[in-house]
Amino acid sequence: MRKLIECVPNFSEGRDLGIIKQITDEIETVEGVRLLNVDPGKATNRTVVTFVGEPENVIEAAFRAIKKAGELIDMSKHTGEHPRMGATDVCPLIPISNISMEEVAEYARLLAGRVGKELLIPVYLYEYAQTNKNRNNLSIIRAGEYEGFFKKIKHPEWAPDFGPTEFDAKRGGTVIGARDFLIAYNVNLNTTSVRRANSIAFDVREAGRVMREGDPVNGKIITDEHGKARSIPGTLKSVKAIGWYIEEYGIAQISMNLTNIEVTPLHKAFDEVCKKADARGIRVTGSELVGLIPLKSLLDAGRYFLAKQQRSAGVSEKELLRIAIKSMGLDELGPFKPEERIIEYLLKDKADSKLVSLSLSDFADETASESPAPGGGSISAYAGVLGASLATMVANLSSHKKGWDERWEEFSDWAEKGEHYKNELLKLVDKDTIAFNRIMEAFALPKGSDEEKMARTAAIQSATKFAIEVPFNVMKLAYQSMEVVKAMADTGNPNSVTDAGVAALCARTAVIGAFLNVKINAGGFLDKAFVEKVLTEGAALQQMTIDSESEILAIVNSKIG
Repeated sequence: MRKLIECVPNFSEGRDLGIIKQITDEIETVEGVRLLNVDPGKATNRTVVTFVGEPENVIEAAFRAIKKAGELIDMSKHTGEHPRMGATDVCPLIPISNISMEEVAEYARLLAGRVGKELLIPVYLYEYAQTNKNRNNLSIIRAGEYEGFFKKIKHPEWAPDFGPTEFDAKRGGTVIGARDFLIAYNVNLNTTSVRRANSIAFDVREAGRVMREGDPVNGKIITDEHGKARSIPGTLKSVKAIGWYIEEYGIAQISMNLTNIEVTPLHKAFDEVCKKADARGIRVTGSELVGLIPLKSLLDAGRYFLAKQQRSAGVSEKELLRIAIKSMGLDELGPFKPEERIIEYLLKDKADSKLVSLSLSDFADETASESPAPGGGSISAYAGVLGASLATMVANLSSHKKGWDERWEEFSDWAEKGEHYKNELLKLVDKDTIAFNRIMEAFALPKGSDEEKMARTAAIQSATKFAIEVPFNVMKLAYQSMEVVKAMADTGNPNSVTDAGVAALCARTAVIGAFLNVKINAGGFLDKAFVEKVLTEGAALQQMTIDSESEILAIVNSKIG
């Protein structure tokens, strides 16, 4: 279980691709670091880079990138729409897997200390890496921007956390920290007015707008008993927003940072901006994602927009993404390629989906070849996939059946269940072949010394257990999918009842075929208690599947006469 963190440095260069390439080349010199995305912006003159890896490798890559950016970028000549204070303006570290925020914050401090000491760049800590809560907010740290920091850094309360208290005219200052996952997101407007865009931004952002007497723009600011300006909160929690004009596109945008996508998801932010823009006579024409996004955010958006149409959300992942992209106009300003913008897709190991990525004919050819894998295990899993797919199809047809409009949500729920079983079984198609290959690799290990023999035996047993568990999981999922199959045979669109019948036959084949693989692999496993448990449960699953198939076919035959 590797510890993985993400680093998303923002460099103050978005126009010279040669400079950007030199910086990202430095990142790629570090072994074990994977560069996921490079997103330059001409108008902002800023590039957002995303890379992941184990913590020590990531902070080494970040250090090299910060060093190179300082060599190549001259902040005294920099112009751009985005607030900034340095060549590497901000460098956040984000926990991805098997690591706590506290640990990530400590790595951010280590990186900041090294940048300050070795590169002599003033460094400020922010978010979870900053213990002083009066200066942990990025916008507060960056207030005054590059031009104002020559004076600001001299104030004792704004002494950097690391590095010299002299502001570097060429490289500026850098902010390094640890934070939760953040989505940088811009909504496009059919106006060129920054003032109107800002009004919408103030409507939605959590901080809202300053409270004024009379005129909301020029009126006297209302303060509290301590002389602090009062504010009217915006409608979206965990959202920062400003309005700006992007000359490259000839439009104004609402530029947002969604700092907690569980509190305010992408689709909610988009719809709220649409609502506030419409109230001001302005239209939203689309939107723009900066950097990367988790798969769940777009899938949730797809489900949300389908639900607004009262249509089934039990469709493929690809279709949910298409609905999300079109609904929010993510492709208005340029192509939106999910394989390049979704974190999980960029981290995916292609070996995990080698078989399911093949065409039907290529899959058949691969199965028919002289190679022993894919074999019966993978085919059993795929039979389960086909069964779950047919059941999902019946649910979707039922959801959209004329005259059944009031039942769309009922069938949408069934379709989503079917999609879940289909997707989980799809993963096992390749996993069964991977299990077979692991056994072959274990048997190929050397067996000369006693130590080698012990290691070989342990590897064989580990691989064999995996080869038992994979088809056993196929059995469980295929049997569970029959819940959807039976419901569709019983209450689904009657014109598709035979499809439900075929789905039952596929699920039965998946369970019985997978059990054959469980039994043959169990013969070589030394843990007899484990073997007995699996075989007992497997036999019960098989019988329950056969019984369920009989019930479903009885329903089907009664309906078709």
